[in-house]
Amino acid sequence: MSTTTPSPYDEFNHPNLAEAAFGYPAIDNHAHPLLAESHRDEYAFEGAISEAQGKALMEDSVHTLASYRATAQLSGLLECENDWEDVKRARAELPYSELCDKFMLPTGIQCILIDDGLDGDGICEDVKWHDRFCTSPSKQIVRIEFVAQNILKELVPRISSSLSLLSAFTTLFNAALAKAAHDPFVAGFKSIACYRTGLGVSPEMGSTEEVEESSKSAVKRFQETGKLRIAEKPFNDYVVRLTMEAAGKCQKPVQFHTGLGDADISLVRSSPAHLQPLIAAYPDTPIVLLHSSYPFTQEAGYLASVYHNVYLDFGEVFPFVSKEGQRTIVRQVLELCPTTKILWSTDGHFWPETYYLGTIQAREVLYEVLSECIEHGELTEQQSVTVVRRALFDNSNALYHLGLEPDVQLGIKAAQMWRK
Repeated sequence: MSTTTPSPYDEFNHPNLAEAAFGYPAIDNHAHPLLAESHRDEYAFEGAISEAQGKALMEDSVHTLASYRATAQLSGLLECENDWEDVKRARAELPYSELCDKFMLPTGIQCILIDDGLDGDGICEDVKWHDRFCTSPSKQIVRIEFVAQNILKELVPRISSSLSLLSAFTTLFNAALAKAAHDPFVAGFKSIACYRTGLGVSPEMGSTEEVEESSKSAVKRFQETGKLRIAEKPFNDYVVRLTMEAAGKCQKPVQFHTGLGDADISLVRSSPAHLQPLIAAYPDTPIVLLHSSYPFTQEAGYLASVYHNVYLDFGEVFPFVSKEGQRTIVRQVLELCPTTKILWSTDGHFWPETYYLGTIQAREVLYEVLSECIEHGELTEQQSVTVVRRALFDNSNALYHLGLEPDVQLGIKAAQMWRK
């Protein structure tokens, strides 16, 4: 008499979907480095659950539904009281390597694409350091404004009446783009134009003199304040256009921060709808709209549905948005966006807990939303499994030309760790 070993997913109404959602390996298509051990307390840990700053972060953020849910999930793994202050105490008592392993290893992330331009002060680990948590090597996402700022700084001592700042910059910036384009370590590019002058990037060059003057304005402010921030629209747009051209030639995607961010963005200029002229002007350049474009998710889904070169990332809303809000966002992503163009990410940064929460919450919500689709007769269970695999792994693997095989055992082991 033969016996069948019960599956750990038999408790679910849709066990095949549950196995995919909770046990399939993932490619994190947009994240940032973890803090180095010597800087583990550099920032307030509340930043792991909110983009707020100042009093809004320290006094308000811990009283949201999103925070309460995150606290419960973190306390479960830390084996402490379900209380934010207890979570902070428990994590502070752990050696840093143990803390990182505890929260990174249960994620089932096979490969991380890391934008390391967030670390302007050199307080984070480098990209390759993160390989210890994955079975496939991490890749770099090049933040173009960071590259542009470094080039301008390099040019400042060389500025003279006989040197065209714009011409010199263009030569060096194009060389940097070409180098990145041919570097197998680089998976793509990233723009934070949303944080500077908004997403209404002009696809037209306009006056060369205007671009030149705006570049000089950035340099002048740097000379006066010691801080370089590209906040002049003609020059900012120019940097983006050069990147779009280079990325189109090498078929490496350009990620754009859209929607959800801290108070440094202008919310009304962060809708991806502003990118439509640029998208249309560069049909051969793959474009990834980051962070679910929340609260403009439906606009992003529309763009991904009508432009072949547009993809939609559903990240960062885990854990910043409540669970019901997350379900709504995933439903909105699925309203129009082809399931072959949906990419998942954690937007993990600084603290390993951000990777953990960004993963397990996304897996839970994917299962719940797709279960509803099955029950409403919109999908078969096998179709829902395909959607999950595409969102977590297959789409990013194809778009970024990673050439990876899914490490199924990694996903299974990770699921066993966090579902205990």
